Amino acid sequence: GAGAARRGMAAPAAVAGSPGRLTVRELSQERGRQGQRVKDSCLLFYSQDCEPLAQRVAASSPKVSLGNIQWKKFADGFPNLFIEDAEALRNHHVAFLASFHDPAIIFEQLSIIFALPRMFVGSFTLVLPFFPTGTAERIDSEGEVPTAVTLARILSHIPISRGGPAGLVVFDIHALQERFYFGDGVLPLFESGIPLLKAELAAQEDADNIAIAYPDEGAWKRFHTLFKGVEEIVCTKVRDGDKRIVRLKEGDPTGKHVVIVDDLVQSGGTLIECQKLLASQGAAHVSAYVTHGVFPQQSYQRFQPDNGGGAREGFKYFWLTDSCPQTAAAVEGLKPFKVLTLADRIAAALEI
Repeated sequence: GAGAARRGMAAPAAVAGSPGRLTVRELSQERGRQGQRVKDSCLLFYSQDCEPLAQRVAASSPKVSLGNIQWKKFADGFPNLFIEDAEALRNHHVAFLASFHDPAIIFEQLSIIFALPRMFVGSFTLVLPFFPTGTAERIDSEGEVPTAVTLARILSHIPISRGGPAGLVVFDIHALQERFYFGDGVLPLFESGIPLLKAELAAQEDADNIAIAYPDEGAWKRFHTLFKGVEEIVCTKVRDGDKRIVRLKEGDPTGKHVVIVDDLVQSGGTLIECQKLLASQGAAHVSAYVTHGVFPQQSYQRFQPDNGGGAREGFKYFWLTDSCPQTAAAVEGLKPFKVLTLADRIAAALEI
C-alpha cells in the first residue's frame, strides 16, 4: 500500500471490518453521496454590487451556497481578479450573478464570466437580471448601432462547460424578440417579475378595484397576456412639436386604483405624465410597477407619495425589484417605493 501510494497509485481498499477503514462498498456509497450533493447544489458567485441579492438567494434555497471572488485593481486601473478555491469547482454547478448597470464594471465581470466555465465545472449559468441595452434593439436610420445585439453576441460566446452551453437568466427583457439575438452558444431563459407584483396586488384591501394601465402600446404588447381577467387601461404617446404627450387610448380609470406597469423606468417622465392623466380622468389612486428601476442621476426623487391624498397628490405605491442593486439600496424605506426581491425566483431558476 505505501509503495503504491509513493508511485501515485491508489492503495487497495481494506476488507470489511478493518478498524478505521472504509470497505469498497462503503467508499463507493460515500462517493455517491458526495456526488449527489454536488449534483443537486449550486455554487453562486456574484459581482460586488450584487452581494445583498446573492445573500438573499442563498438564504432562500439550501441548495445554493456562495463563492468568493477577490475584486482588486492593478495600478493602471485594470482588474486584478482571483476566484477563491478554484480547484474545488470541478464538477459543481456554478452560477454568476451579474449587474451591468454601469459600463465601467462590465469588463471585469465578463472576465469572470468567461473564466468560470473553463474550470471544469459541471454546468454554468449567468444570472443577469437586467439586460441594460435592451432598449437599443432596433435602428430607425442607417448608422445607428443596436447595442442590444452587441451584448447578446458577446454573451453568446461564453465558453461551453462540461454540461454544455451556458444558461442565461434575464428578467423582463425589453422586447421578447431579443431572444433571437443570442447564438447557439448560450441558452436564454426569460423570467418575469410580474408574479411578484400580482402577489402584492392580491394582498391589497382594494384588490377587487384595481386596474392595470400601460404607458404605451409597447408595454401593452409586452405584458397584457400576464393580466388576464383584470381591467386594463392603455395610454399612448403622441408628438406635439418637440413634446411627447400622453393620452388615454382606451379604458376608464374612474374610481379605480390604477397600477401602471412597464419593464423599466429611466427619468420617469412618462410615468409621471401617466399619473397626471389618470388622476385627471378620475382615478382614485395611482401606483406603478417596473421590474428595473434604472433612475439615472437619482431621478427617483421626482416621484412623490400621495400620503393618502389620492391620485392627484402622487403615487400610492411604486413597486420595483432589486434587479438594479444600487437603485434598490437608494430607495429602500423611501415612500412611495417598495422593493420586491427576485431572490426566490432566481433560486428557482438555478434548480438543477
